[in-house]
Amino acid sequence: MKPSAWKKGNTIGIVAPAGPVKQEELLRGLEIVESLGVTVKLGKHVYDKYGYLAGSDADRAADLNRMFQDDEVKGIICARGGYGSGRIADLVDYQLIKQKPKVLLGYSDITYLHTSIRQRTGLVTFHGPMVASDMGESDFAKLSYDLLQQFFTPTDVVYTSAISPLEAIVHGKAAGPLVGGNLSLLISTLGTPDEIDTAGKLLLLEDIEEPPYRVDSMLNQLKQAGKLDSANGIIIGDFRTSIPEDPENLLSYDQVFVDYLTELQKPVMKGFRIGHCNPNITVPLGTEATMDTEAKVLRVKAGVSA
Repeated sequence: MKPSAWKKGNTIGIVAPAGPVKQEELLRGLEIVESLGVTVKLGKHVYDKYGYLAGSDADRAADLNRMFQDDEVKGIICARGGYGSGRIADLVDYQLIKQKPKVLLGYSDITYLHTSIRQRTGLVTFHGPMVASDMGESDFAKLSYDLLQQFFTPTDVVYTSAISPLEAIVHGKAAGPLVGGNLSLLISTLGTPDEIDTAGKLLLLEDIEEPPYRVDSMLNQLKQAGKLDSANGIIIGDFRTSIPEDPENLLSYDQVFVDYLTELQKPVMKGFRIGHCNPNITVPLGTEATMDTEAKVLRVKAGVSA
């Protein structure tokens, strides 16, 4: 189920389903959103703060539900990630989303909502920049901005090595709906009603500030849960950490990926600027995609309908 494309002059809702927002960052990001030729409507609780959450679970979920209910609002962008999306998964009105599908844009902690909404409703959602944590930065990349045009005109996303150096870990071609996102959030879905379904899919993985041993642990959990074996191919987005490690006891991210992914005997490609990086390339989740490691290209079908 694809949401409708935006038009100039549309109203776009801004919500904070996870962590609290800094006002100055949000205001800078709102200027970026409005420069697209749309107006913005803030959720009632977008500036709320409850410890490490942007308000209570009930209020954060209510903001999201209201934006889907509001016929004036044609799309929804999350303010930031952080933590908390999983806490509201059971409070989201999935029947409403089925009735009024709209663009939902975000990443990081929003991975939980991408997964729950897609698997409970079939709606295509979008993994990409958020208002405060990306658009609110002074160095928000032009390429990140340009790719937001896919919300106005149905356009396939074609990612080649012209955007960033791509490297095959396992060569081959594969196809299937693109799913996934933040690795630690995907792990948090395991054993829940929203457990990530990777069967026949291309699985996108990215994360930040998780040292290699933690990525090792999470990949092992995905492996033991059968999620790596059932995927048709693996797309490795951005991974980086500033956490110091003892160099004598350190495996690199690349070594960890090789250990877990070469034995799969299915295409695996790394180097994608998708996730906690700049540029942060927006890709639809849930639409058909193809990957070719020889040509070094990922093509994702348009996520909106005309």
